[in-house]
Amino acid sequence: MRNLYIFILTLSFSLSYGQEKYDKILKTIDQNKDQYSSIAQQIWSLAEMGYQEEESSALLQKTLKNEGFSIKKGVAEIPTAFVASYGSGLPVIAVLGEFDALPGLSQKAVPYKQSNNGKAGHACGHHLFGTASAAAAIAIKNYLLEENKSGTVKFYGCPAEEGGSGKVYMTKAGLFDDVDVAIHWHADSQNSASIRPALANKSAKFRFYGVSAHAAAAPEKGRSALDGVEAMNNMVNMMREHTTESTRIHYVITQGGQAPNVVPDFAEVYYYARHKTRDEVVSVFDRIVNTAKGAALGTGTRMEYEMIGGTHELLHIEGLQKLIHKNLEYIGGYNYTAEEKIFAEKISKSLGKFLNTEYVIGVAPYQENSKTGGSTDVGDVSFAVPTVGFRAATWVPGTSAHSWQAVAAGGTNIGNKGMMVAAKTLALTGMQLIDNPKIISAAKKEFQEKRGPNFKYSPMLGDRKPALNYRN
Repeated sequence: MRNLYIFILTLSFSLSYGQEKYDKILKTIDQNKDQYSSIAQQIWSLAEMGYQEEESSALLQKTLKNEGFSIKKGVAEIPTAFVASYGSGLPVIAVLGEFDALPGLSQKAVPYKQSNNGKAGHACGHHLFGTASAAAAIAIKNYLLEENKSGTVKFYGCPAEEGGSGKVYMTKAGLFDDVDVAIHWHADSQNSASIRPALANKSAKFRFYGVSAHAAAAPEKGRSALDGVEAMNNMVNMMREHTTESTRIHYVITQGGQAPNVVPDFAEVYYYARHKTRDEVVSVFDRIVNTAKGAALGTGTRMEYEMIGGTHELLHIEGLQKLIHKNLEYIGGYNYTAEEKIFAEKISKSLGKFLNTEYVIGVAPYQENSKTGGSTDVGDVSFAVPTVGFRAATWVPGTSAHSWQAVAAGGTNIGNKGMMVAAKTLALTGMQLIDNPKIISAAKKEFQEKRGPNFKYSPMLGDRKPALNYRN
């Protein structure tokens, strides 16, 4: 198989006449840079959270519809989810796009912390993600039309990646069943296409119900729901010593009462459990549930919990990963203008770092296993269909996702430039897949081997409906 991949990759890059055709289409993306930048920045300004992305979703739908795509709205019982399709026949190439923002990270496009007078911000670059993917889908459509090729390109409008597991419901609904290969990307502080593991994840909101009373005059009559939450948290924190090294557990108290002199009759805590394998996540999550049960028993309260999200780990296809790495190297990075460099240096200073643009201008070396990141619902897609992705430099080097620095850079031309790198890399990969069925065949063979012959997909979040109000 390794020799076959080497042959395919050599073939893809040695046929100069094919590259000329690809370059012609890639130029159309550059020609529409202002349009795509405008779309991305509109979504950045909207900063709509998971399952609330009505205007962002509508804007991307309109953009694709104007390019001749047919639109299926409200798929998988999610009002903001959609699939836009163009073409007919095989292969079927899926391009994934996201557009949800994160709560509590409102930020202006300035190199110092300043709220944008809103509740949310695009601290994970999904405004760029959705727009670049739409631009790539349009470019692939143009290639099918220009070269009179058989094939179908589908853009998947995927809401609520941040904890809402939108793609899980889309996978569960069978929306990827006819897809040959799915391609995606993500915002980052450098250009990279190394194999980057993502953790499986299971999340829930634990709700405790107690009895209100005057905290001073009649405390014996009260049963504090907040005590239940705190007792649970204490037990989980003790449990951390007795979990595997790569286990991650996070929580935030979302409701804890209103006044100190009132025993709170309701409190809520929101938990994530993560690990590199989904089986371990299930085991850890079950232990977390037991701490909640014990906390309720010990504090005389009642507990119930609601599953919010659950995602598989990422299944990587090495052959596709090497292909997209070569494509990212071919597209290359970009340079800062003098003004952008000043902005970037100020961001770097806020991070306590010196500015190093090596992997903004260029691409990080390929690695078989780079540092494990967070979690993504792309994981579920990757167990349904061969899937490949990469990262593009839309943030200042050294920036962490989910930070005000990420929001700030994403609202500038730094973000727009990285988005264009992503759009062209996706488009080039899609065109090559259409032209080279052997790449798809080899990817499917590797996919079946890695997934295993007896694999049966089962969503981590069970049978629940989409948690459409999880950000309320």
